[in-house]
Amino acid sequence: MKSERHVVSVSLGSSSGDHRVETVLLGHPFIIERIGTGGDYRLFCQKIRELDGKVDAIGIGGINLTLVAGRRKYYIRDAVRAVEGMRTPVVDGGGIKNSWERHLIQHILPEEVGLTLRGRRVLLVASVDRYGMAEALVEVGADVVFGDLMFGLGVPIGLRGLATIRVLAAILLPVLTRGPFTWLYPTGKKQDQVTPKFGRAYRWAEVIAGDSHLIQRFMPDDLTGKTIITNTITAAGVEAFRSRRAALLVTTTPEMEGRSFATNVLEAIVVALSGLRPEQLGPADYLDWIRRAGLRPRVERLA
Repeated sequence: MKSERHVVSVSLGSSSGDHRVETVLLGHPFIIERIGTGGDYRLFCQKIRELDGKVDAIGIGGINLTLVAGRRKYYIRDAVRAVEGMRTPVVDGGGIKNSWERHLIQHILPEEVGLTLRGRRVLLVASVDRYGMAEALVEVGADVVFGDLMFGLGVPIGLRGLATIRVLAAILLPVLTRGPFTWLYPTGKKQDQVTPKFGRAYRWAEVIAGDSHLIQRFMPDDLTGKTIITNTITAAGVEAFRSRRAALLVTTTPEMEGRSFATNVLEAIVVALSGLRPEQLGPADYLDWIRRAGLRPRVERLA
């Protein structure tokens, strides 16, 4: 048996989603953990520092290192400050979002799951969090509304077109990414609160995609027939969608003992498997390692 690998995701989110899995990938025993810090930025930084040099890769959740629009990356000050000077590779899931999630929309869903998105009405709750998915949805011909203003800033306006996203990102993100992370992300107990809002957008959409905390934070009581494409889903999250009569749940990350981890966990697994630094891995590498490890998206019919 080959050497053990250990990856840990430290999240600004609630500890209610904590999980630990022991498994074997490509012959390596793996320990995969998620630790929530309940929106406490100081504790978040402390946990990351405690793990430095002790594990194979660290994922960060509840916050990204960057937001992306087109070819521009906007670095989030609080996230960058939290990981400065780390020896252990630290990832935020951006590599997976720009490779595996793009591949999922373009190829796996239509070719292996039978879910074609061409012409389907899709609400992507935040495109700058998943610009690869946003581009893929447009490329396959989906009718997409981007919810960045609604779900990020509370402004009830759906956006159309990636050019609009890039222009608004160039205006707003240089400011927002330098402010407190709470400007951009619900954290701690706020992630567990459901306050229905933007009902018109939810009703319009056949498919609701993107960050699970954003989707669940404002979802209505009725999601009859909807398809949900997300990740970071616990058993309680699955039940929340099932009770609202959603039809299909797709998570871009695999189901592991009842939990679908976030993309930062999947990216940390690839880093640990490859033995490479994140900056040495390109989109084709992520696809290759995920295939070799036999990791598959979760597809679950809810109704």
